[in-house]
Amino acid sequence: MDEQSRSSITNLEADADGIIAEACPARLLTIAGSDSGGGAGIQADLKTFAALKTFGMSVLTALTAQNTQGVQGVHMLPASFVGEQLDSVLGDLGADAIKTGMLGTKEIVEVTAAKVKEYRVATVIVDPVMVSTSGHALLQPDAVETYKTELFPLATVITPNIKEAQHLLGFDVRTMEDMKKAAVALHKMGPKWVLVKGGDKHGEQEDATSATDVLFDGQNFYILRAPRVNTKNLHGTGCTFASALASYLAKDLGPIGIRIDVPIGIPIRISI
Repeated sequence: MDEQSRSSITNLEADADGIIAEACPARLLTIAGSDSGGGAGIQADLKTFAALKTFGMSVLTALTAQNTQGVQGVHMLPASFVGEQLDSVLGDLGADAIKTGMLGTKEIVEVTAAKVKEYRVATVIVDPVMVSTSGHALLQPDAVETYKTELFPLATVITPNIKEAQHLLGFDVRTMEDMKKAAVALHKMGPKWVLVKGGDKHGEQEDATSATDVLFDGQNFYILRAPRVNTKNLHGTGCTFASALASYLAKDLGPIGIRIDVPIGIPIRISI
């Protein structure tokens, strides 16, 4: 990217003394599907990037007919066109971090992994989207193994919820010990960090009032708890969480909310 193009994504920020200084925001790329209702997918990702003062870019993998009630239809884009979009963005603008959402097919997972390697993107947040909140399948069955062998080894962090962890591993995740077991098994697939989100865990007494995530780095577990928010408004929460995580890692900032001394500075505030 030339200097003129680079300057087009700068912004103006005031320092503590009120002096306006030019700053170049972190470049965040989401690779995901479009949510016509605006609550999840690339729409949620780009809103999160903007809220955290990063420069958002997008590569579309799918078009969906979707609203607050569910997913009414899905149209997958050809993997070749996904690759073309990735070349356009990464070959010119570049990216400080990538967040993946709905990839949908084995071929799109493959081209995503290939382009991450080709352009040497160091920070990759993989949200292994498989089923929508309303229960609509968003990943073809033959793509699951490709996630494990092609994309997870490139990931800085993967962020499966309990249902996704169960689908990836083939065993039930009901308790804290199950979550730890799942984190260990997923870490063996290659990511640097595994964050198993516990918002869907209801098997223990504490789950009535608390939501608990398990973060694992290959050696240590970090148990992250927050008060459970009793709401049905869960659409897009996983997308927002992973996008916020990618933004903070790209900006190299410390945690928000609950502060934990984690080397990569993961911003964990609530369980999703």
